[in-house]
Amino acid sequence: MEGEERTSTMEEKMRKFKRICVFCGSRTGYKSSFSDAALQIGKQLVDRKIDLVYGGGSVGLMGLVSKTVFDGGRHVLGIIPKALLSHEISGETIGDLKVVEDMHQRKSEMAKNADAFIALPGGYGTMEELLEIIAWSQFGIHEKPVNFSSLILFLYSLWFEILKVFFEQVGLLNVCGYYNSLLALFDKGVEEGFIEDSARQIVVVADSAEELIKKLEEYVPVHDRVAPRQSWEVNQLLVSESTTSVTSQKS
Repeated sequence: MEGEERTSTMEEKMRKFKRICVFCGSRTGYKSSFSDAALQIGKQLVDRKIDLVYGGGSVGLMGLVSKTVFDGGRHVLGIIPKALLSHEISGETIGDLKVVEDMHQRKSEMAKNADAFIALPGGYGTMEELLEIIAWSQFGIHEKPVNFSSLILFLYSLWFEILKVFFEQVGLLNVCGYYNSLLALFDKGVEEGFIEDSARQIVVVADSAEELIKKLEEYVPVHDRVAPRQSWEVNQLLVSESTTSVTSQKS
């Protein structure tokens, strides 16, 4: 009886994702295990009834993941910059495709549309996307005093809206030890005092797709955010900061 209650409690605590963003290469790499891992991730998303957000390409690992999820009956949203249309799309597009102006907008749209993130092997672009998401998970929502021009306030409010859903989960599918060197670099950052030990735990690592998603579902944040997350709206925050500034000037 106690065992059943413990299992029930564990299931209640497990996170349920509607959409997961997958970062991965527009190439397949030299090892068949990379392609196998992409197919496994796609199958796991289908089996768990999770939709896919990804970089929009139909080639490489991106194409394998997206086609597997789409053929499995789940929704696929691809987000791609105009400049990469001819480079990353070959033939028909997969699922819904949103064309954006640049890489910055691509990452913003990914963040806005996903509940968690997984990185498969990939090149510079994949690693850059991965590191940015890790950084946002560490920092939380930026809340420093704002006393700038109306343009800066607008940009600040725009980013707040994009990031108000705070992403804790960052999964790394370490196929054949592909990310071992990057993980060692993270450890070196902790050793040399540039990364908090608790922040090192942001990255959830596994060797198989099934194990990784299971770890993400069970993940409980343990790191201290650089900036605490708040629940109020942007205009409330800006009004508060403006009032504080006026009060300080009067005193």
